[in-house]
Amino acid sequence: MKYSKATNYALHTMLYLMAATPNRPIGVQQLAERQDVSSTYLSKILTKLVKAGMVESASGANGGYRLKRDWEQISFLDIIHAIEGTASIFDCSFDHGPQCPIQRVVLEAEQQMEQHLSNQTLAALAQTFKIDL
Repeated sequence: MKYSKATNYALHTMLYLMAATPNRPIGVQQLAERQDVSSTYLSKILTKLVKAGMVESASGANGGYRLKRDWEQISFLDIIHAIEGTASIFDCSFDHGPQCPIQRVVLEAEQQMEQHLSNQTLAALAQTFKIDL
């Protein structure tokens, strides 16, 4: 299974926002330069994080993005769902209905992976990941 590059950038952006100063807005240009990605592309990713209620934008001369909700509660899975959505990674193309044995195996594995990702927060990483933006 592979997540999109947008998820990679979202996870790193959230880590940068947490590690820098959770309450200080950081400009999209700074965040984009840090990851060597276009600010336009990163803005689209940040829009998804804003819609998910994890980040808020602040306008003005000292504007940018900052964490909106309690950053210690944000899990890897929260961020992944904000970018990728919550649809299952596997969809049986045959008309077995919910009793498809292959679908059950894949869904069980997916549930275990999601449980692991929901137990992992970026807060622990952010405490050891000090950066200057």
